[in-house]
Amino acid sequence: MDINDYKILLVDDERTLQEMVGGFLKRAGFYQVITAENCRQARELFHKEAPHLILLDVMLPDGDGFTLFESLRKESEIPVIFLSARDEDENRLRGLGLGADDYITKPFLPEELILRVKAVIKRVYRVSDAKEKESVMLGDCRVDLGSGVVYWNKGVKAGADEGETEITLTAKEYAILQKLAQERGRIVTIDALCDAVWQEENYGYENTLIVHIHRLREKIEEDPSHPKYLLTVRGLGYRLV
Repeated sequence: MDINDYKILLVDDERTLQEMVGGFLKRAGFYQVITAENCRQARELFHKEAPHLILLDVMLPDGDGFTLFESLRKESEIPVIFLSARDEDENRLRGLGLGADDYITKPFLPEELILRVKAVIKRVYRVSDAKEKESVMLGDCRVDLGSGVVYWNKGVKAGADEGETEITLTAKEYAILQKLAQERGRIVTIDALCDAVWQEENYGYENTLIVHIHRLREKIEEDPSHPKYLLTVRGLGYRLV
């Protein structure tokens, strides 16, 4: 089973957070996300949809996430990551002590949540996805597509400090590079890249894509103003060589 096929149940009563988390998980290209606003809906969707992982808020309108977690764990060993505005050690320890797979405090970086979700799914379901394990070599630069980190040999990158060895990609930079790596050597059109990053909301993002391409080149090219690997194909799109 490909990691793309795993279904996530997001339980949180904040509609804005639902849209934000669901949006960037989908735009990252990995997950199908379903949402619930309370314990009752979560139980119904748990039985109806059979998700593979639950992102669970601690404070819910009709109960608390800890109690819901305990009731669901009586039926299944489904992995659960708590999402909470509570940063107290007591709550974190309680959640992990109950057997949760992770505990993330709000607010959090999208990239952090994506990486933690991937890590839990891979650990629990023993996912072996060649694309996720692949390292892309670009001269003296190595990109780990599993972690979204760019690794440079010390002092190689122009302008880098002598001790700098790694740079983290943003979620959009990761989505762009992953799409280019999947089609390595072939032209990827502007529309295809926008679709990979923004999906159904991709209209009008061409100029924003150019900005992300520029920033990505600053991370993966030794001389971003004269790129060797992420090339522009004028009038069509881009190509990773």
